[in-house]
Amino acid sequence: MDWERHQDSWPHATHSRFVFCKPHRWHVQEMGEGPLLMLIHGAGGATQSWRHLMPLLAQHYHVVAVDLPGQGFTRSGAQQRMGLVPMAQDLTGLCLDQDWQPAVLIGHSAGAAIALEMAQHRSPAPPVVGLNAALGTFKGLAGVLFPLMAKALAMTPWVARLFTASTSRPGSVTRLIKGTGSDLPSEDLRWYRALVSDEAHVDGTLAMMAQWDLTPLQRALPSHPSRTLLIVGENDRTVPPSTSRDVAARIPDCKMMSLPGLGHLAHEENAEAVFAAMADFLRENAVSD
Repeated sequence: MDWERHQDSWPHATHSRFVFCKPHRWHVQEMGEGPLLMLIHGAGGATQSWRHLMPLLAQHYHVVAVDLPGQGFTRSGAQQRMGLVPMAQDLTGLCLDQDWQPAVLIGHSAGAAIALEMAQHRSPAPPVVGLNAALGTFKGLAGVLFPLMAKALAMTPWVARLFTASTSRPGSVTRLIKGTGSDLPSEDLRWYRALVSDEAHVDGTLAMMAQWDLTPLQRALPSHPSRTLLIVGENDRTVPPSTSRDVAARIPDCKMMSLPGLGHLAHEENAEAVFAAMADFLRENAVSD
C-alpha cells in the first residue's frame, strides 16, 4: 500500500514508523510505556485492526503493532517467506533488531499461530493471548483441496486484480465483514475497503495462505511452553469456537474465555470487552525482563 496516500488518515499514523530489517521493510506502530506487548494481526488485516484496543493497552503497557510481510504497509523483500515459520522467524529478527523483548505476544486469528510459533523458540517462552485463534485445519478432502487452491490462486497473476475489482462493488466489503460474524460501523469498514482494494496487499495475503502450514505447530501444542489465554467470540463464523476449545485442551497451561455476541473481529467490535477479558492475564504475566 502507498503510505503517502493514507498517512493523513490511517489510524494512529502519528505512532507509525518504518524499519528495514532483512528481508522486509516493516511498518510498525508503538505507543505507551511499561512491559512490552506485541500485537500480530491476522491474514488480510493490518495495524488498523488494533485501532480501538491498542490505546486501551497503552494506558498500562508499551505496545507494538506490526504489519505482516506483504500486508498493510510492510513491503515484503522475500516472497517465499510468507508462511508461518518464516514469518515467525522474521518477526523474531525484527524484535532483536529493535531490542524488543515482548512480555506477552497477542495474536488475532492467524496472528495467534504466529505468536505461538514465535513463543516456543524463545527462552523463557513469553505468554500468549490468542483472539479467535486460527489453529485448526480443514478436515477430509477439504484439507487437501483448499491448500492446493490457495497455492494455485497465489500463482495466478490476475487473481489479486480480479478480487480488488469485485470488492469495489457497493456493499461487498460490508457483506465480507458480516460473513465473519462481526458487525462494524461504516467508519471502521473504510479501512478494510482500503486494504482489499490494494493489489499488493491482496497478493501478500494470498501468498501467506498459499504457504501456510499449521501441521508442525499443531504437533507441538501438547508440549508448548507458553502460558496461553484463548479469547473466543461465540459468534465467530470464520474460526469455529470449537477450534479454541479443542486447542485449549491440548496446550498444557491454557485458559479459554468466551465473549457472547461477538464475531471473528471481536477486538474491533468491542475493544473494552476484549481488554477486560485479558486484563487479569496481562497483570499476572506481563513482566519486564
